[in-house]
Amino acid sequence: MITLDHIRPYHDSEVNQALLDYMEHPMIMAMLQFTFPLKSMEEIVAIVKSCRSIRDFQTKIIYNSVRMVLDKSSEGLTTSGFEKLQTGESYLFISNHRDIILDTSLLNVALYDHNLVMTASAIGDNLVKKPFLMALSKLNRSFLIMRNLPPREMLGASKLVSEYIQKLLLKENRSVWIAQREGRTKDGNDKTQQGVLKMLALANDEAEQMDYFKKLKIVPISISYEFDPTDVLKMPELMAKHHDIEYVKSSNEDFNSILKGATGKKKRIHVSAGKVISNELDIIKNSGEQANGQLQMLADLLDKAIHKNYKLWPSNYLAYDMLHNTHTFKKKYTIKEKRQFERRIKRRVEANNKVALHNFLKMYATPVTNCLNYDEEQI
Repeated sequence: MITLDHIRPYHDSEVNQALLDYMEHPMIMAMLQFTFPLKSMEEIVAIVKSCRSIRDFQTKIIYNSVRMVLDKSSEGLTTSGFEKLQTGESYLFISNHRDIILDTSLLNVALYDHNLVMTASAIGDNLVKKPFLMALSKLNRSFLIMRNLPPREMLGASKLVSEYIQKLLLKENRSVWIAQREGRTKDGNDKTQQGVLKMLALANDEAEQMDYFKKLKIVPISISYEFDPTDVLKMPELMAKHHDIEYVKSSNEDFNSILKGATGKKKRIHVSAGKVISNELDIIKNSGEQANGQLQMLADLLDKAIHKNYKLWPSNYLAYDMLHNTHTFKKKYTIKEKRQFERRIKRRVEANNKVALHNFLKMYATPVTNCLNYDEEQI
């Protein structure tokens, strides 16, 4: 039977010992030396030993790790919308999902920089099978979403997670991050899965489920990378889907994606926080739809917010024009940016493979298509 201890992050009282247990692991040591390149080993050990809580670990180590990743592999992180959120308030951040570790890490950098409550974050247990990754996730306030359980156990585990999320948000005043779907978006089409909302609603203690969602204070988050550092790793799955072939992950695929996400070139990155979804929930509640219909209306509402707030880059406009053989957005990119993107394609797509090229371009072009569905003038 799955219990809270199976899914929860470390308690603050467990943090220091966990760090001491894993500090000498080669991957943890490599992360620490990457984070603090100018510090001696004695100084690094002192920083680690000074961490007595998850917040200590996040602010003294992980925040600096993410900043170093940004310095080494991007042209900077920008944010919008966070100034409208309230200091000291907890929120349920539901976001699109492009990178296993970076998405939630970048959100927490934005929250910390804006003096907002940082998150406990959902992560699939399939992503942290290596002991050191499990320890890192628990140190970084992640809680587990159990995968591949029998149906009865899955329902129990989902209810446990739902109740834990409720406790975090409403009793502990801790913000929560969860992706809008199970697994990362591979084809660029960010769509909210109704199943995620159903899981969240399992802890509903209101007569109307939309009143419960209002209590959780949902904030849509849009994360966009000018270059997806894992785009080439997503291609085999996209090609298998195109040819209607079952795709089977390799044993180290997720770990390789984590490493590539951290080290791969990203150019610019933007994280946008939408407004708290509130009055719209009253409209859904009074729509006359049954429970499933209301959940789909909420999913559509989240999609609209995530698509409209998604920062579109020259790479997105270029891919759209190339995919549709048009010059619609030629004013949105320079000749230099076009050459840069074409070089990226050449390195990642086999020459004369039209299907691969179509899927690669679609990955970058779909956010433009989604935005056009709502407001052509906006882009």
